[in-house]
Parts: sequence; C-alpha cells; structure tokens
Amino acid sequence: MEEKEIKDELASIRSLMERSSKFISLSGLSGILAGIYALIGAVAAYYLITTNTSRVYPYHGYYSFDHLFNSLVGQLLIIAIVVFVASVGTGIILTNRKAKIKEQAIWGSTSKALLFNMATPLIAGGLLMFIFLVHGYYGIVGPSSLVFYGLALVGAGNFTFTMVKYLGLCEIAIGLIAACLPGYGLLFWAIGFGLLHIIYGSMMYFKYDR
Repeated sequence: MEEKEIKDELASIRSLMERSSKFISLSGLSGILAGIYALIGAVAAYYLITTNTSRVYPYHGYYSFDHLFNSLVGQLLIIAIVVFVASVGTGIILTNRKAKIKEQAIWGSTSKALLFNMATPLIAGGLLMFIFLVHGYYGIVGPSSLVFYGLALVGAGNFTFTMVKYLGLCEIAIGLIAACLPGYGLLFWAIGFGLLHIIYGSMMYFKYDR
C-alpha cells in the first residue's frame, strides 16, 4: 500500500513539474485540421496554376509564362493566407478548449516562451520570403517556408511535446529536398504542411487528447 502511495505521489509531482515547464495543451485535432486545410489549399493552387497555364499555348505571343505566373502570385498568396488564418484560428480555439479541460493557463510564462521561440523564425522567414517575391525568386519561396516553419517548431519543441520538435526536423528536411528539386515546390509544400500535419496531429490526438 505504501509503495502505491509513493508511486502516486511521484506521478503527481511529475505531472506538476510538466505543467510548470511544458505547455501541454496543444491540440492534436488542430494539427489534423491544419493538414486538411493545407491539402485543400494545395489542390486549389494546383488547379489555379494548371488552368491558367493551359491558356499560354492557344495565344502565342499574347501571354508569356513569366507574365502569367506573375499575375497568379497574388491569388496564390490569398490561398496561402486563408490556409494560415484558418489553421491558426482553429489551433487557438481547440488549444484554448483543451487548456480549460486540463486546467492549464493559456497565457503564462511557458506559453509566452513557446510563442517567442516560434514567432522569431516565422517572422524572419516571412520577411525573407516577401523579399524573394519582390525580386521574383518564386521557386525558393515554398522550400523556404518549410525550412523556417521547421526551425520555428524545433524552437517551440523545447516548451511543449517533444513530438513537435521531430515534426520540425521533418519539415526542415522536406524543405531542403524541395530546394534541390525545382518545380516540385507545391508537391513538397502539400507533403510538409498537409500530410505531415495530419500524421503528427493523429499521433498527438490518440496519445494525449483521448
């Protein structure tokens, strides 16, 4: 009986320490939905590109591919922004709900540290990608987004589940592979932001959310 009480006490202490040093309210379901949003966005972007590119050939001399692609950048950015806002909004709502269930403060020193370590690479990467777009370096934007997002997750992984850090490392690897294979950026973007998020979110959900 005493041994059981000691084990219960140790488990309680371990749980208390984890709550104070780790933000454990991240929702696995939000990861799954973010992946679905990304796949929908990738399909929409692919349809937009292929539909408009097919217009190049019937009108010889009227459209150039560069001109056509430049005209698509704004529309592709809108798709990316919609996916980003939907993912962040869903994440905030579901994480807030999980935090209430676990009785963990949504805004504390741990969540502030997580946000800072995640926001720094994201903001730096966002500014760099904007510079790339201004100068017409479209092909490197997709790989860069994956690499900087991966760096953000690695930093955030120090303040939440270790699984987040592993996801970040996978995102970095996919981004680097995408940089070596120009022309397949959208495919790798769909794999990194879509498929990996669904896999990660499912693992998180079945391990921590149920």
